[in-house]
Amino acid sequence: MTRLESVWTDMGSLSDLEEKGRLLRKRDGKQIALFLHDGVVKACDNRCPHEGYPLIEGTVAEGSAHCVLTCNWHNWKFDLDSGETLTGGDKLRRYPARITSAGRIELDLVDPPADTVIVEALDNLADCFDRVEYDRMAREVARLIKAGGDPLDALRRAITELWEKFEYGATHALPASADWLSLRKEDGTDPVRNLSMLVECIGHFAWDTRREPVYAFAAGRADWDEDGFVAAVEREDEAAACAMVRGAFAAGLSWADVERAFARAALAHYADFGHSAIYTYKMRALSDHLGDRDSVERLCLLLTRSIITASREDLIPEFRAYAPALTAWDGMGTEVPDADTLKKGSLRAILEKISAGGADPDAVFDACMEAGAWQMLHFDLSWQDRTDSTVSQSVGWLDFTHTLTFGNAVRKLCEAHPDLWPQGLLQIGCFLSRNGGFTDPALDSAKWETDAPLSAVEAALKGVEDHGRFEYIVACHQLKLSFALREEMTERPDRSWHRIAAAALTRFLNSPLKRKHVRRVAHQALAFVGAAE
Repeated sequence: MTRLESVWTDMGSLSDLEEKGRLLRKRDGKQIALFLHDGVVKACDNRCPHEGYPLIEGTVAEGSAHCVLTCNWHNWKFDLDSGETLTGGDKLRRYPARITSAGRIELDLVDPPADTVIVEALDNLADCFDRVEYDRMAREVARLIKAGGDPLDALRRAITELWEKFEYGATHALPASADWLSLRKEDGTDPVRNLSMLVECIGHFAWDTRREPVYAFAAGRADWDEDGFVAAVEREDEAAACAMVRGAFAAGLSWADVERAFARAALAHYADFGHSAIYTYKMRALSDHLGDRDSVERLCLLLTRSIITASREDLIPEFRAYAPALTAWDGMGTEVPDADTLKKGSLRAILEKISAGGADPDAVFDACMEAGAWQMLHFDLSWQDRTDSTVSQSVGWLDFTHTLTFGNAVRKLCEAHPDLWPQGLLQIGCFLSRNGGFTDPALDSAKWETDAPLSAVEAALKGVEDHGRFEYIVACHQLKLSFALREEMTERPDRSWHRIAAAALTRFLNSPLKRKHVRRVAHQALAFVGAAE
């Protein structure tokens, strides 16, 4: 990063500045604010780096040892001596000044080298994470792009800075980033949309680690062994599992080489509401987009931790029928279930129907997805609004979206690793059994239906980055569901359940989504404490 040779530009007479105390000058496309403080000329960009307010209208502290300039719009303060931003975030560019023997002010307006700007933009971006300064993140990435840097270096930097602050491992930031980057790659012509989607990725990582300390990963390394990795995850030995992940990447392996092990571990149990399988599948795209081995290795370590810490729903009474059904699976059944028989029923009955068609997993998958799409389309919204429900009855839209996004992940993983079909299909059955009791079969769905399901899904993805949702988890579920359905419809067109799924998506996007349940929480707390006493 070589400093370019100075080129001094005349900005006017010192006497003018002494008379007025401040001057605004325009040179080479720049607006420069000049101030005189204790007889010393100070020069900086006139536009506040926050939101562009003219700093020539700002206030310079009188009687201070340092020349502190305050932007009067949002009270940001800049030390024009040291260059520090005292209040606020973005750095203010200053310009070296000198006085000629003729009493003229000259400034060095030469821009710093591009590589210097890139490094500074990435460093400044990292400074945004603790406070999750979304708008500043966007500005720093824009500066990176303007300097010719690789935009994806911004996300790589976020992963580098934040990966050890995820206490329980991977979150929705991983699959959401995969989908945002895939959409971004499809449409490279709109700079606003491209920046929006990239900042959504970075902001999500920052939000999910805000105010968190470091939860360090063990530093050991061991030879990669697929069976050994799966066994280490099963016994919840994070150090051993992560050591093998490190060993895999040290040996030059890629995500494609370790995916099968992660898929086995993710589908070993009905756990964590299917997140592990979804995250595992989305690592394919995310690793391809990022490209660099360091980022992918760190994400693999995060995914390892999240699979290990996942809640085991298959151990609670509601889902205990899952393990016996998996043990009994022989893959010989030829009676593919009708989707109507999967829409509602006990877990045991639904799993028996799925197992009966085990010889044709593709057809069983379609039946399961049709049932899941129907359930989502017929979600009884009264359950979302109830304030007297039990914890197990606390059901909302996102419970239903997961059936379809999980189903998409199951298909993609099991097409690559066919021996995992039994786990995948039976776990979809767990979703169906869970959600069936919260549907309204009499609901009139005609207003949501369409004869062009793919067009409806494409419409949902158009402009999805401007979702208007404060919660990343809500925005990413809209994105993931739309993306998963588009993938299903484009890769496996003309399936009967696509129309139902498109209608379900449309209803979801146009229905209220209650996210804070104040009375329900209070009711459940009183009921729990009362029962305990």
